[in-house]
Amino acid sequence: MIRPRRLISVGSILVDLRVEAPHLPVRGGDVVVSAATPSPGGGFNVLAAAARQGMPTLFAGRHGNGSHGASIRAALAQEGIAALLPATEHGDSGFCLVLVEPDGERSFITSPGVESQLGTRQLQDVPVQAGDAVFVSGYDLSYAKLGPAIAAWLGALPCEILLVIDPGPLVAEIPCPVLDATLAHAGVFTLNHREARLLAGTDSLHDAVPLLRGRLSNDALLVLRDGARGCILAGAGMPEPFVPVPTPLARAIDTTGAGDTHTGVLVASLGAGYGPAAAAQRANAAAALSVTRPGSATAPDRQELDAFLTATATQERPREEEPADTHHHARRQ
Repeated sequence: MIRPRRLISVGSILVDLRVEAPHLPVRGGDVVVSAATPSPGGGFNVLAAAARQGMPTLFAGRHGNGSHGASIRAALAQEGIAALLPATEHGDSGFCLVLVEPDGERSFITSPGVESQLGTRQLQDVPVQAGDAVFVSGYDLSYAKLGPAIAAWLGALPCEILLVIDPGPLVAEIPCPVLDATLAHAGVFTLNHREARLLAGTDSLHDAVPLLRGRLSNDALLVLRDGARGCILAGAGMPEPFVPVPTPLARAIDTTGAGDTHTGVLVASLGAGYGPAAAAQRANAAAALSVTRPGSATAPDRQELDAFLTATATQERPREEEPADTHHHARRQ
């Protein structure tokens, strides 16, 4: 597997408007929630999680010239994440209403903005280099013009990149030709239980593994995230049929962004030299920490994650525990 040196995201960044709800409203009904708390989310969560682990990160998506776009740029700057494009002249970034129930489960209502449009963006100008990881979300692949453009662009990228795909909640909305063309180049395909069920047509993650693996190359790593049960890995030289990776126990108060945290830390850990199983173990622990905090971009930094892993070291760990080399990833960009 390619050991990525930096992470470039073309994934959409929106502003999350988080509210706490006692339950979801029934059709035609109403529910009283807390005041909305805005913060950047979506692709920002993945980039922030990787950056906090010391991986250089770049944002190659569109962002608006209104209040949402300004909030996104401020958050990127605070995390040391470079935005490759200037603010779009007309229009603002979209937002996502996030309803968080008492058990931490979250549901979304998304209103896309300029990030969902191709606009004048020239994807071929994104400075992708051999050894980079490129992140793409299902939101982007589901948009009518942006999805096919991204799929075509990915086919022209150098072979020596690690393409990371998370189909997200809109997995069933991605046109099959776009998804198939994208998966053909995937190096890491990561999705949760609900998304795997929708894509594979089965409730069993074990049964979903061969169905999803059949859509990927033999070298690709399949990551099936299963909340408090951790994740399972398949492909990329892992023992057949799959490898379960447990997660530390945590009391969830908000699962928003947990999958994004998992993905960002997984990529950063692969870049730091960890093998897939040990990288997934770090990603599981980071996601477990993130759900104990309200909000979306709640990934821990590297020092906090290391301390948490040390505190939970009594649990069985994967064989690949130490990175080959950690020094050149110590700085943030």
